[in-house]
Amino acid sequence: FPIRSLVTVFGLQGLVMFVVSLPIQLAASATTPDIGWLAVLGVIVWGVGLFFETVGDAQLARFTADPDNVGAVMDRGLWRYTRHPNYFGDTCIWWGIFVVAAETTDARIGVVGPLLMTFMLLRVSGVAMLERGLIKRREGYDDYMARTPTFFPRSPKELPSDV
Repeated sequence: FPIRSLVTVFGLQGLVMFVVSLPIQLAASATTPDIGWLAVLGVIVWGVGLFFETVGDAQLARFTADPDNVGAVMDRGLWRYTRHPNYFGDTCIWWGIFVVAAETTDARIGVVGPLLMTFMLLRVSGVAMLERGLIKRREGYDDYMARTPTFFPRSPKELPSDV
């Protein structure tokens, strides 16, 4: 058990951490890092991500702290435009870091980092896993899913009202 835990838990996490941080590692090893328009764009993408992650988490914390919202679906604030503003924000942060690092040519192969993180958040440990549970635990979550974009923020759909 200890050896298997070491490999499957810590070893796997270490490997993922290494791959996800690859753009930073490669950019840090560059002899002459550049700061140009890619770095500016990357900081903007990173800032959008930080905004979505922190504001989304704060809105959810405030919502869940209200006893009147027990069992309810959070569909206000950023949660009106995406079902997962915190995961969208986290993804933007990793892509922003990559874009900044991409100023150094060597770091461009580090694109595997944000690709892996995006895949994990969308298909493995983030959105997919969370929604499987929420649809079972939250009444009305299926309606929320029908009108609210999963990941990329945009205006919610107007559903036809039952007459």
